[in-house]
Amino acid sequence: MAAKLYLIPTQLSDENLLVIPDYVKEITNSLDEFVVENEKSARHFLKRIGYKKPLNELQLYLLNEHTPSTDVTQLLKPLLDGKNMGLLSEAGCPAVADPGAELVSAAHRNNISVVPLVGPSSVILSLMASGLNGQSFSFVGYIPKERNARIKTLKELEKISRTKNQTQIFIEAPYRNQHLLEDILQTCDAETMLCIACEITAPNEFIKTKSIKEWKKKVPEINKRDAIFLIGKS
Repeated sequence: MAAKLYLIPTQLSDENLLVIPDYVKEITNSLDEFVVENEKSARHFLKRIGYKKPLNELQLYLLNEHTPSTDVTQLLKPLLDGKNMGLLSEAGCPAVADPGAELVSAAHRNNISVVPLVGPSSVILSLMASGLNGQSFSFVGYIPKERNARIKTLKELEKISRTKNQTQIFIEAPYRNQHLLEDILQTCDAETMLCIACEITAPNEFIKTKSIKEWKKKVPEINKRDAIFLIGKS
């Protein structure tokens, strides 16, 4: 049988393993080789889900934002030799806002079967909980960190959300979240709806949708908290 690349979701919160289905754990236990974003966190995840093989005997191949694109195809060698592999993200679903997308693309180019497994996606979970348009939406990834570029992007996203009635979803590094929130509140129209989804699936999960006008009355403290932002029409 041809080898398969399994896309293995990890938990969004270290405290909550219930979000990983048993069949995902079973498939993961059948694998010996993984492409991972971080070796330490990958071993930690595997240990926590009850991986039965010796962790020190694992073959882990690193793929992160520093991996040259020219090296990605080399990571497919075990698959081309007939061995199944797993792709692990740092959190949530692989290949979504994640460097693993390059490996998946390379797998398709080499006629390798790609098997996505069920697990938590912060993008989808936040959209589900937002109350904003789930029929038409766009995940635009990381917002620019330079302030002028960030404000320009926010204005563009707000315009799209209004003219197309399309929910705009974006993220930022946790330590810049508070600055981003402040710019959203200063830049966007008072009636624009904003959903802030923090620490999804964690015990301290916070998900709330309000108009910009309402958010300004009480601005939440989200500095250094994992968060997703969604804007849309009221």
